[in-house]
Amino acid sequence: MTVNTYKAAIFGGVGKIDVVELPYPECGDDEAIVRNLVTGVCGSDIFAFYKHGPESRIWIGQEFGHESISEVVELGRNVKGLKLGDRVFVNQDKAFRDVRRVSATGGFSNYLRIPQCEVGYSLLPIDPEIPEKAAMLFEPFVVGTRGVKGLKQKPGDSAIVFGAGIIGMTSAIMLDWYGAEKVMVCDFSEFRLNNARQLGFETCNLASENLKAKAIATFGEQRGYPDERCGARLYVDAVGVKAVLQNFAMLAPRNGELAVVGVHKEEAPINWTQVCFNNWHIHGTGEGANEELLPEIVAMMKSGKYDLASLVTHEFPVERIADAITLAAQPDQAQKVCISF
Repeated sequence: MTVNTYKAAIFGGVGKIDVVELPYPECGDDEAIVRNLVTGVCGSDIFAFYKHGPESRIWIGQEFGHESISEVVELGRNVKGLKLGDRVFVNQDKAFRDVRRVSATGGFSNYLRIPQCEVGYSLLPIDPEIPEKAAMLFEPFVVGTRGVKGLKQKPGDSAIVFGAGIIGMTSAIMLDWYGAEKVMVCDFSEFRLNNARQLGFETCNLASENLKAKAIATFGEQRGYPDERCGARLYVDAVGVKAVLQNFAMLAPRNGELAVVGVHKEEAPINWTQVCFNNWHIHGTGEGANEELLPEIVAMMKSGKYDLASLVTHEFPVERIADAITLAAQPDQAQKVCISF
């Protein structure tokens, strides 16, 4: 079947997305054409739709979306290491040699032309054994894995993750995958906490449960400064709000560690006397290129230990992308929302 045009979502500013028909691209000798199969709605898409700003790295008048699993449909004669039908991840800023496109590869478009295509750099092969909707979570797993790997996890360590959104869930899963004894996920959304329970995690509903009492009951009690602490040593902030730092300061024992993966939009003070006397370690979102983290994330996905596809709760066609983003912003109604082609 000859394809002459394809559908593409073009970001038009706050509250505005146009779904248009674009000409099907030509494939040069060093290029590839991929067909996007399914693309997750990211927090950056939600932020751009409701507020916009350069920190979203989504640009007015351009294609956007970046959490895609795609299929190779054309290959230039000089491209090696791929065959038609292979599933791939479009490697964000590297695929187009443009750091501005890290959140805007065109995942909400049906087709993409990949210039100067290099396997393992521009396109990352994704094992076909992994279910499509589970594979779609690769990029969120990169974010969660970076934060978790920055924690110096030791045998017997337990962890608390603040936030049951997709980054919180990927962080919790990778903590468990790396051998954490227990992991608790904290949130206000009972909908999302129920998903965490189904994956085997302890939970705390911050709207209805006493966090410190629940943490001590779950992880035991340790001495700390200036009072008693819970026994969980590792923490992940997957939300980016001041209350998370306050909860960490309330719970963390001596030598506690915090990965700040959620982006704080406002100043969030912390008691530096406590940091000093408890010898806490606090770091940012961590390191690791997508291609470097691919093997261990794929190994986790292929293990079958976690029902990852269950985290994808809603699916929309691209024509309803505004509805998809609106629902994705509702934590009591959705976990991960995707656009399916």
